[in-house]
Amino acid sequence: MVLPPVPTTLRGSPAMSTLSRTSVDIATADGTADAYLVHPDDGKAHPGVLVYQDAFGLRPHLKAMADRLAESGYTVLVPNVFYRHGPAPVVELPEFIDMEARPDIVEKIVPVMESLTPDLIERDAGAYLAWLADASPVADGPVGITGYCMGARLALYTAGTHADRVAAAAGFHGGGLASEAPDSPHLLAGRVTAELYFAHADDDPSMPGEQVDRLEQALTEAGVKHRCEVYEGAHHGYTQSDTAAYNPAAAERHWTELLALLARTL
Repeated sequence: MVLPPVPTTLRGSPAMSTLSRTSVDIATADGTADAYLVHPDDGKAHPGVLVYQDAFGLRPHLKAMADRLAESGYTVLVPNVFYRHGPAPVVELPEFIDMEARPDIVEKIVPVMESLTPDLIERDAGAYLAWLADASPVADGPVGITGYCMGARLALYTAGTHADRVAAAAGFHGGGLASEAPDSPHLLAGRVTAELYFAHADDDPSMPGEQVDRLEQALTEAGVKHRCEVYEGAHHGYTQSDTAAYNPAAAERHWTELLALLARTL
């Protein structure tokens, strides 16, 4: 079912200025994943939100995004999904990431991204979700997920392979969400029970128009409660303020949609 646009007034907890931030280790079948955990410092349990990184990984900007989520009343976990290659940062990054000026970054990151196969994604997601289920700052019940760039694919894979643990999943400027590959994440649409929201980048080579249409068709035919949009004029990476792709207006629109999704599902 396609959803109508959300209102501009959000429902949910008021912003909280005091946060508890810590680094945590998550045991997985293949080792230990380092992660960032942040939640309101009020002694209460809050709905859990799993944040999946973009290709550049767990870094100060991503932690700041997690903080903003936590200020709205959530317990937020950001795992280093590249933990098999070492603790974050797996690839050394400048404070400001300009892809045209630093092609060496892509050269280093692409093999690491490609090594994260769907079976590993599913296995790791189980570990992250189990950790959240056992963590005292996390309220009982299913969690929300948001993912960026490659993280949007991880969000959809997780919603499809761990449906009982996911109430909502969002993806922003994701790539390869509905390719012709036999393991494309859109093929899991029939297993998804969460509400989904995807906001594609405009003219994004990693998510061309045919994939946008294929994802919409798959979710609609499967009866998944969802909304998919293209943010016109916003390029791949528009939410990431430490990159040259950052688009402030699109990033704020992403916050409006994400917080509305979490408020009505968690």
